[in-house]
Amino acid sequence: MTSECSLTVRTYECDSYGHVNNANYLNYLEYARYELLRDVGFDYPGAVKAGYGTYIARIEIDYKKPALADDNLIIKTRPIKRGAVSSVLSQEIWRGQDLLAAAKVTVAFVDSRGIPTKLPAEWDRPGLNPE
Repeated sequence: MTSECSLTVRTYECDSYGHVNNANYLNYLEYARYELLRDVGFDYPGAVKAGYGTYIARIEIDYKKPALADDNLIIKTRPIKRGAVSSVLSQEIWRGQDLLAAAKVTVAFVDSRGIPTKLPAEWDRPGLNPE
């Protein structure tokens, strides 16, 4: 499953060159990961209330082209690997036909102590698995 969400670049996210500051891409990717969870029916607030959460273990980002103020962006997120306690997601940020950034994100499911743990069956959703 590929989840898509959109956002518009705000002026305060840009640096002195008029480009989106690299750190803001992390916020865009986080927003899109949350949207993926919603799209597949994963109740993240419910998981947190039950004592679970997710940690980002690794992010690799390849910046291709700059995003600019008022750009309308589409962020595509899809699972590409699923392990016992972690998953790897592919994320891409697009402006029209232009790929602006590509990321590979490793996410671990954790218990209330922050220890990686297997995703309980009641929280598992088919959309979390690679196609």
